[in-house]
Amino acid sequence: MVLGVDTELTLTAAGAVFLLALALGVWKYRQMATSDDHLAHPYVDIAHRSALMYSFATLLVAVFVELSAWPTAVNLAAAAVIVMFFVGAIASYVVHGALRDTTNQFAHPVRGTGLAMAALIVGEMGGFAVLFAGFLWGAFAS
Repeated sequence: MVLGVDTELTLTAAGAVFLLALALGVWKYRQMATSDDHLAHPYVDIAHRSALMYSFATLLVAVFVELSAWPTAVNLAAAAVIVMFFVGAIASYVVHGALRDTTNQFAHPVRGTGLAMAALIVGEMGGFAVLFAGFLWGAFAS
């Protein structure tokens, strides 16, 4: 089976995010092994778990990219937006875990947090809606 470049790139992103999740698991383990309460910082734990979930979510995105009836550029753009927000979320969790500056980033949000969350919602849901519509179009419009 020959995959489209859009699918190949999305699968590459899934693999990279999964590898990141495994590395974050090492960081989490190290904090658990060395802390007095044997717990990692909450955002280290969140970064690890979210990276695991986002890696598998990116695999799901890759399936819809491959099965979408839309042009490669549309599928790639939609997948890229989704993955960009996945990675951005993980990065923010890593920063909070490294700085140990909060256990709840919404308790004292920085300027622009609401706008960033709105963009995340629109980007992730919109990107997937494009891919899902492409799948439905290809599966049922023919």
